Amino acid sequence: MPMILASFIVFSQEKIVTKSATITLEASVPSFQPVAGTNSNVTFVLNPVTGEVASLALMKGFEFEMALMEEHFNENYMETDKYPKAIFRGQIEDFDIKNLTEDYKDYTIKGKLEVHGKSKDINADAKITRSGSRITFISDFEVNASDFSIPIPSLIKYKLDNKVKIQIIAVLK
Repeated sequence: MPMILASFIVFSQEKIVTKSATITLEASVPSFQPVAGTNSNVTFVLNPVTGEVASLALMKGFEFEMALMEEHFNENYMETDKYPKAIFRGQIEDFDIKNLTEDYKDYTIKGKLEVHGKSKDINADAKITRSGSRITFISDFEVNASDFSIPIPSLIKYKLDNKVKIQIIAVLK
C-alpha cells in the first residue's frame, strides 16, 4: 500500500497547472485603432521533470476593447464556432527546475501551435522565474495569420497586420 500511495503522489506532482494564464494577441498597424485581445482563462500546464508545456485557450474567451472587433474576431477571422480552441504543446530546451531562481532565466521553447484548423511548428523565447513554490512563465512570439489560413479581407488589410504578436503569462503554484 505505501508503494501505491508513493507512486500516486509522484504522479500527481508531475504536472503543475493553472487555469488563469493570460494570452494577449496584437495585430495592430501604426496610426490605426489598436487591434488587441486578451484571454485570462487559459489553461497552462508545466511538467517540471521533463520541461514539457501545454496550453489551451478557448477562442471565444478573447476580449477586445470594442464589441464589434470581438464579433469580427470570432465570426469572420477565427471562425470560433468551427475552430473553438488554440492549443500549444512544446518542450522547454535545457530546462531544469533546480536551476530556476528569483531572477528570470531565458529559455527557448520548441513546439506546435494549433489554431484555426492548422498546425505550425513554433520557436518561442520564454523567461521563467521561481519564488518559493511559485513559477512565473512569460513568453513572447509572433505568428503570421496567413500561416493558419486566417482570412483578412482586402478592404481592411491596411488596418490589420498579418503578423500577430502573442504573449502568454502563466503563474503556476
